[in-house]
Amino acid sequence: MIKIKGGICAPKGFMAWGTSCGIKAGGQKDLAIIVSEEMCDAAAIYTKNKVKGAPLMVTKEHLADGKARALICNSGNANTCAPGGYDLAKETCRIVADGLGVRPEDVVVASTGVIGESLSIDNFEYGIPELIENMSAGEKASHEAALAIMTTDTVPKEEAVEFEIAGRKCHIGGIAKGSGMIHPDMATMLSFITTDVRISPELLYDGLKECADESFNQISVDGDTSTNDNVIIMANGMSGCEEIKGEEGYEIFKEALREVMVTLAKAIARDGEGAGKLIECLVVGAPDNETARAVSKSVISSDLLKAAVFGGDANWGRILCAVGNSKGEFDADNIDVDMGSETGMVAVCRGSAHEPYSEERASQILAEQDIKIKVDLNQGDGQAVAWGCDLTYEYVKINGDYRS
Repeated sequence: MIKIKGGICAPKGFMAWGTSCGIKAGGQKDLAIIVSEEMCDAAAIYTKNKVKGAPLMVTKEHLADGKARALICNSGNANTCAPGGYDLAKETCRIVADGLGVRPEDVVVASTGVIGESLSIDNFEYGIPELIENMSAGEKASHEAALAIMTTDTVPKEEAVEFEIAGRKCHIGGIAKGSGMIHPDMATMLSFITTDVRISPELLYDGLKECADESFNQISVDGDTSTNDNVIIMANGMSGCEEIKGEEGYEIFKEALREVMVTLAKAIARDGEGAGKLIECLVVGAPDNETARAVSKSVISSDLLKAAVFGGDANWGRILCAVGNSKGEFDADNIDVDMGSETGMVAVCRGSAHEPYSEERASQILAEQDIKIKVDLNQGDGQAVAWGCDLTYEYVKINGDYRS
């Protein structure tokens, strides 16, 4: 498996584009399209927030048969708790379908942005024809789409890999958005993934869910689960490989999918609103992987720890507090903690007690942008990784005037 360029257009047969349709002020890109030359098997996972955006409802309906041909996404308005939101999402799919000559049921839709504000179909009637006219394959097309789905993101998020199954070259590409309101429980972040393998919707869903549990469900910026979180994957089979059924091909596919999703998840955590540092927490020695996932996410979700990392304070007591607050049954009397960065690691806790260390050395380590925390529960083989970011003054500023 190798990393390649091209994002969502790296797999064969996929085209994309992004444009401005007037939802955002100042001509910012706010509408993206992804289209496959062939019908795709497709699957999705969605937020577990009880309040869900209208686009999610429509996408669930349209994916009931496990098929999709195109995806349309706007940014700047979530179309959630908004007047006529469901009908607008349906009409948006119809406009795309008419322009492509496909069924409206074969178009899926997503939105992200401000909740509770009305959205006009006029924006889509204006922007969708331009998208269809300009959509193309290649790196630039993926980049345009990645830009168009951003809200408070500071950078677009794209990834693609190439791998082989039975001697055939295959590809997976993805884009994502997310910076604030990030604490996915899926199954405001979105991710769209394309692949040219041939695989059933059922296996697609199983692989997507498994990889999400190790990627998007292992990140947090602020502890808020969005109303619009979803991840959609489309597979058109245009690589020419045989349909993935056997365990060997499926494992290769999942390894590549996991690589794409983990890379995008880390990019979201790194780009957290106002963030200056990425926090990675590795938990080992847990009774099982599920417990390790819960502990690692609890650590990177702790506001107290996030603030300490922002200030360069090796306050390991906050790490143990977060460990103790996590779900799962485990002994908390023999926990080891190390903190580090590219400049090295320092042991700060052994056996759930203070381990003498140099405060000066710890401050040097925590001054870096990528902070690593290792927690060893010393009671099993379970392990997991989670990613978050520091909590800064800028986060409050961004969210204090989000609608201004």
